[in-house]
Amino acid sequence: MKPKNKNLVFMECSEAIAEAVRLCEPGVIATYPITPQTGIIEHLADIVATSKLNAEVINVESEHSAISACIGAQATGIRTFTASSSQGLALMHEMLFIASGLRLPIVMAIANRTLSAPINIWNDHSDTMAQRDSGWLQFYCETVQEAFDTTIMAFKIAESNKILLPAMVCVDGFTLSHVSEQLQILEQKQVDSFLPRYKAEFLLNPEKPITMGALASPQYFTEFKKQQQEAMLSSINVIKEVNKQFLSKFKRSYGDGLIEEYKTNDAEKVFIALGSVCGTIREAIDEMRKKGKKVGLVKIKTFRPFPEKELLKATKKAKKIAVIDRAVSLGNLGPVFVEVKALLKNCKNDISNFIAGLGGKDITKRDITESEKFIGEKNLWI
Repeated sequence: MKPKNKNLVFMECSEAIAEAVRLCEPGVIATYPITPQTGIIEHLADIVATSKLNAEVINVESEHSAISACIGAQATGIRTFTASSSQGLALMHEMLFIASGLRLPIVMAIANRTLSAPINIWNDHSDTMAQRDSGWLQFYCETVQEAFDTTIMAFKIAESNKILLPAMVCVDGFTLSHVSEQLQILEQKQVDSFLPRYKAEFLLNPEKPITMGALASPQYFTEFKKQQQEAMLSSINVIKEVNKQFLSKFKRSYGDGLIEEYKTNDAEKVFIALGSVCGTIREAIDEMRKKGKKVGLVKIKTFRPFPEKELLKATKKAKKIAVIDRAVSLGNLGPVFVEVKALLKNCKNDISNFIAGLGGKDITKRDITESEKFIGEKNLWI
């Protein structure tokens, strides 16, 4: 039975991201394979090969070269895209700071995968959390539809003249990247009406020479970093506005674009989490609610910039809070927990950290319902 809506399809997340990129019409796509993101660039290569997108696919020799190619192309005024995971993203580390420092709005999809050693190809958030200070916007997705929509919004947010910062669209490796779900695919004319053509205000052009990446002495370097910080903080309003515009045009949104709340109005205990595990937490909350437990969820969609005011407002009624981290800041606790705890230092909430799902370990509904008993009392490794 075919769906009544011709744009409603059943599609794997990797392909959905590739289709979203196609609709955004980048001119350069840099590709280097690494599990589990390879499907994204394979689909894009096929899209270009079959003339569904007029773009240059650059097959490079490493992830360091992939982001370098995007930096060069974006600097000449061309919209670019790439994708990576795990050690590949780690290999980009040096160039990530250069991309953001040069204010180049590159969009990159990340199929989150743990960092070795020991060798592990499965999902956690250690790869992107390790890059949280590199000056890139970071968006985390829960579903295939959200990954598709967020990819399109990421281009618009990153390319805003108020922002001009690169963006990561993060999907949990295998857990989401290789999952097929029903979603609505937009048409080209719809995306064209939402996402304007990329027009760089400053670009490398031999006819109008400029300098990019010049030496900055100590008295000037701080000014550049301050401008980046101001742009990152300003992106909060841009993210909210783009989310509103997407809702108005396509009847879908994700909270306010920064966080998304689930049954928090009367919740005494609140989970805070990112990514696909939020679906499991919602189901667990529904079961706990039937037993009379007042539990809710705050999903962090945007981790950079960090949504401080929004989290404070969403958790002000909660007596106890549990932050679920799929990464650990060795020598401390989870990176999300560290930031949430610092934010709530003057509040009366009891807050716990649950380190869960490292190296792809399943986080089940039972894990969530069992951990609810310890919220505010202890930190746990699940």
